[in-house]
Amino acid sequence: MSQYNRHGGAGHPYEPYSGSQQQQQQHYNNNQDAHSAYTADSQYQYAQQQRSYSYDNNPQQPEYQEAPIKPQRQPSRLRSNSSSSRSAAHTPANYNTDIPPVPSNLSAARQRADPSHGLPPSSSSYASNHHRPSHWDPNAAYDASPTAPLYDPAPLPGSGQLNADPSQHSIDLGSRDPTYDDHTMQHNYPYGGSAAFQRSKSYQSRRPAANGYYSVDDEKSTYSKHSNHPPGAWNAGAPAMPYNDMPASHSMVQMGQPGYPPTPYGDYEMHAQAMPEPNVSIGGLGVPGAVIAAAPMYNMQHSNSTFQREDRERIMRKRTVKRIPLQDGNLVLDIPVASSISKSNTNNPEFREMRYQACTSDPDRFIEDKYTLRPWLYGRQTEMAIVLTCYNEDDVLFAKTMGGVIKNIAHLCSRTRSKTWGPDAWKKVVVIIVADGRKKANERMLKALGLMGCYNEGVMKDHVLKKPVEAHIFEYTTRVQVTEKGEVQVTPCPIQVVFCLKEQNKKKLNSHRWYFNAFCKMLQPNVCILLDVGTKPTGDSIYSLWKSFDKHPRVGGACGEICVDKGRGWVSLWNPLVASQNFEYKMSNILDKPTESVFGFISVLPGAFSAYRYKALQGRPLEMYFKGEKLHSGQGSNSIFEGNMYLAEDRILCFELVTKEREAWLLRYVKSAKAYTDVPDRVPEFISQRRRWLNGSLFASYYATWHWYKIFTSGQPFLRKLWLLFQVIYNLVLLVFSWFAIANFFLAFYFLLNASVSATGSDPFGGQGAAVIEIFQNIFIAMFIVVLVCSLGNRPQGSNLAYTSAILIFALIMGLALYAAGYTTYLAIKAAGLTHKSGWSIDNIETLFKTSGFRDIVISLAATYVMWVVCSFLHLEPAHILTCTIQYLFLTPTYIVILSVYSMCNTNDLSWGTKQSNGPATDLGGATGSGSKQDGKGEMVDVKIPNSAEDAEELWAHYRQTLSQPTAEVKQKRDKATKQEDHAKNFRTNLVLIWMCTNAAVVIVFTSTWWNKYVRNHIFADAVRRGEPVINPYQSVIFWSTAGLSAVRFVGSIAFLILRMFGH
Repeated sequence: MSQYNRHGGAGHPYEPYSGSQQQQQQHYNNNQDAHSAYTADSQYQYAQQQRSYSYDNNPQQPEYQEAPIKPQRQPSRLRSNSSSSRSAAHTPANYNTDIPPVPSNLSAARQRADPSHGLPPSSSSYASNHHRPSHWDPNAAYDASPTAPLYDPAPLPGSGQLNADPSQHSIDLGSRDPTYDDHTMQHNYPYGGSAAFQRSKSYQSRRPAANGYYSVDDEKSTYSKHSNHPPGAWNAGAPAMPYNDMPASHSMVQMGQPGYPPTPYGDYEMHAQAMPEPNVSIGGLGVPGAVIAAAPMYNMQHSNSTFQREDRERIMRKRTVKRIPLQDGNLVLDIPVASSISKSNTNNPEFREMRYQACTSDPDRFIEDKYTLRPWLYGRQTEMAIVLTCYNEDDVLFAKTMGGVIKNIAHLCSRTRSKTWGPDAWKKVVVIIVADGRKKANERMLKALGLMGCYNEGVMKDHVLKKPVEAHIFEYTTRVQVTEKGEVQVTPCPIQVVFCLKEQNKKKLNSHRWYFNAFCKMLQPNVCILLDVGTKPTGDSIYSLWKSFDKHPRVGGACGEICVDKGRGWVSLWNPLVASQNFEYKMSNILDKPTESVFGFISVLPGAFSAYRYKALQGRPLEMYFKGEKLHSGQGSNSIFEGNMYLAEDRILCFELVTKEREAWLLRYVKSAKAYTDVPDRVPEFISQRRRWLNGSLFASYYATWHWYKIFTSGQPFLRKLWLLFQVIYNLVLLVFSWFAIANFFLAFYFLLNASVSATGSDPFGGQGAAVIEIFQNIFIAMFIVVLVCSLGNRPQGSNLAYTSAILIFALIMGLALYAAGYTTYLAIKAAGLTHKSGWSIDNIETLFKTSGFRDIVISLAATYVMWVVCSFLHLEPAHILTCTIQYLFLTPTYIVILSVYSMCNTNDLSWGTKQSNGPATDLGGATGSGSKQDGKGEMVDVKIPNSAEDAEELWAHYRQTLSQPTAEVKQKRDKATKQEDHAKNFRTNLVLIWMCTNAAVVIVFTSTWWNKYVRNHIFADAVRRGEPVINPYQSVIFWSTAGLSAVRFVGSIAFLILRMFGH
């Protein structure tokens, strides 16, 4: 507690003034004017100063340089209900009514502090790992967190007279005003609606009430008794202040901690409590959902690509060259955004400026090289970091995913009775978008980001002082979104966006390394959400995932249900390929995921929609996860086994997480969390996708089974270890069956057909059962050979006809097998006498179950098919049973035979279907050194950037006009080299197929039962009657042909000798 209590202290800028009432009022007004002169931008100045220090002079006490001062804003006046009459004894002699401005040099500010006084513990749940040192230390940068701010925040509700001790890092809020009761806090605060602001009881668990709402104590998160933060670092009963990151129930607020920015943005109106800042989510833009830019009509004049290119070049030529200092050797720019999306009731730089960093470092050195992020600079505690990884997805897929994420964040903001969430929930969530390669990224998606204020192509640089840029990082808190129709709408709440545009295409693992090792390492989130662009979470799915971590402290990872996007009116289900995948996804989420969740180990948390506790990932799990990046880039070992294993790197991450030594983490399936995704609707894309899935899952399963002993060092309870050991045995059995899947399927087909014709006098094929069986057995073998040859060297895109034909023929074979199974069942029922009503007796039913044909076929099939139906109805999801079962049954051979053969024949292919860029680009222009320094700030560089907000508005309008042109349906085309390669492979494949098929046809025909019967009954009928041996005529042809060919060679050889004797 500060030695300067609520009655005042020496030199405090808010010290009460004794005198007449008129003098006191004048003194109070002076305080208001002085406060408004520096409070508005002090947080941003603090962030700027925090980035501007240098190591040039003394690494132990860095010299902090002056930062540019932003234009001052005019906050509203401060008014206090507390008594203004104080004793003159409390007024210092040297009291000055002018409040000093924020020091321009942090070292000067630190002179106010007691150097022996250390920083207070962080309010984060990872307090022990979250302190920021007083200076930048690359080796200790991992533990960085904001230092104390340079000014005194406003008093909080119920705190009485605010008093600060300049020699301490904390503020004495005084005791609670006895005249202040809970009813004074029952105000409604604007947030796209109204939210009740209520006080709660500390550490009191409450469940959902009858009205369905959660009480203020419904969530624990990192600020609960289950978290690891120091006791008292966060009061569990503190109400969430709308747009204010400081809890209201503290008697001692620690300054500069994550979650406590130096001051909330916006204006204050003090009546013994802090009022929320203006509604920044809608201020100046409109109510949430308002369309500020409708989808533009298609303009034929502007649709010409030449016109658009010239318009862009004209805008780019308007950029001006500016000389700016590097910040710690890094290029960091604050660029105005278009006024169309930056209108606000405040002059908040968070909403009117986009921050750009040209990062020249590897993601593992992001912090060590002194790069920063806005939420960290603002001192906000990040509860959740959501990453959206993309490659070349278009603007429609991006809008679908981003729209779902925004709805989820709005849902968090609507939970006004939550201790963790509430109207200010958007400050605790950071959306990180990582695009894999600048030249691979879809132009329309980039323009959609530009309309949101999160991208500006005019500021990007490919080199900084001759160092190639690895990633372009854009930061902006946007209040608009682009819908799938192209409309620009106001979001329900602000969204903190970090857009990382990688310069080169280095695959998804590298994108996740940027996310985990660079951004999450700085933000230190509690929960990490992983999404792929194209996957759309439902309205409260992200909250449901987060809640599983909040309720169960031992949960290290969780996933929801990924559903197939069936389109409007389920029109996509008319495609059998989509319908079969919908059935497969549904049954996996009904049978497989719940079963594995009971064990505590889910074999794979899909990277398209999953969540992890960041604390649980530290150490070996992330190390093993990113090992695959080196393998795929050629920097690791040349093991083909490991290369295939890391095609399913998410399976490795799950196994390493559960078996992490002495930590006992579990994985959970959250059924209430759902996300929709598009699935391949064409055969080539479907086969290519499953090749990576099958190979990765197969080898990753081998890895998990081989390292089963790690279960016993995982720290799990004894019973949990037994459960996990049982699951290992279960997975081993599945591995064995998957290895022999093709043989088992062929034998099942063979036995079903033979069982249908085994009964005397019964033939489902009109007396031709034996011939039908033989023909289709040979067709099965022939199609297997066709798929095998095509898989050995051809791309699915180059052999689309062959694969499609194989799928149709195997579907016919599956239909024949189902018909044989039904006919066999009919024969068993008929033999038991149950085909008539009089035959339905207990004895006949017992006879039916004793019949092997019924018992072995019907019961075994019912164990599968009936289980599908029963479980689907129990889960209240029977729709896929009615709409997709038939398609899945007929495409079962495709999953078992075609996909398995193709994946096995391409274990040498360790690619993800993308090509890595070679060499740094030079098309953007660089930040060139000017050879000068400004006041010791560092080297000055010349950069060409947009000059004003008007330029940003013009570029924004250009993006709108470009997106107005509808996306033409572009057919996938191959370049000339790819076409030639596919043509050569097709020629080889066709030649091999003709050669193999003709040979197989000869063998099949002349060894068939039909041919043997024909020979015995027609060609050699007399020999059969005389009891003479019958020789196959084709055998005679082979023998006599061989003799004739030998005779020709014999005659030729003799002729040569004769001619040689006569000198020829």
